Amino acid sequence: MVLYDISMAIKPDMTVYKNRDDKKPRFTISSDFKSGSVYETRLDFDLHSGTHVDMPRHMIPDGDSSESWSEENFFTSAVLLDFTSLSRDRITVSDLKEKEKTAPPGAALIRPGSSVLLKTVNSLNDIFDFSFVFLEKSGAEYLTEKGVAGVGIDALGIERDQPEHDTHKTLLKAGIWILEGLRLAEVPAGDYTLILMPLKIEGVEALPARALLQSS
Repeated sequence: MVLYDISMAIKPDMTVYKNRDDKKPRFTISSDFKSGSVYETRLDFDLHSGTHVDMPRHMIPDGDSSESWSEENFFTSAVLLDFTSLSRDRITVSDLKEKEKTAPPGAALIRPGSSVLLKTVNSLNDIFDFSFVFLEKSGAEYLTEKGVAGVGIDALGIERDQPEHDTHKTLLKAGIWILEGLRLAEVPAGDYTLILMPLKIEGVEALPARALLQSS
């Protein structure tokens, strides 16, 4: 068995969406051994920085918030698809169908109730790339038709500058959770168990998460 930690580390100089200062975490020492008897730190943190799960409320006004997260999603079967050789900046339905042709005869690569993780050149870059590879609307529609449980990507956004946020809305309206900010550089393509543990925060539109992949 091999276990991969595919989460981003939370730190002041971490990579954040569009390098925006307001998305960088801020650590404040509220007590130290000079001012008191204990050492304590406060964290000011955007819920969409680092590895996190998007909930429907993020893009849908009447969408469910974080209370809708189900414990059934803590452990799911997952397939990691490697698109690092993709020549374009987006993953489309044709790219997903082409990848499915690599499955063994009689086997399904993308399965109902499973998670699909997208590895791209984003994983090879430790700085924010404004031209990051994303999942295009047609790809999101195809994964919805397949009945997947969740979709993850190695970017801090699953889409980039699409009108009306079509990729987000297509997935979230279908009840498919979105996992952003993965670190997949060291993980080969294949089948895994995804261990996904979001923080238990009520009434919000996104949940910071620790994510791991376990191979059999």
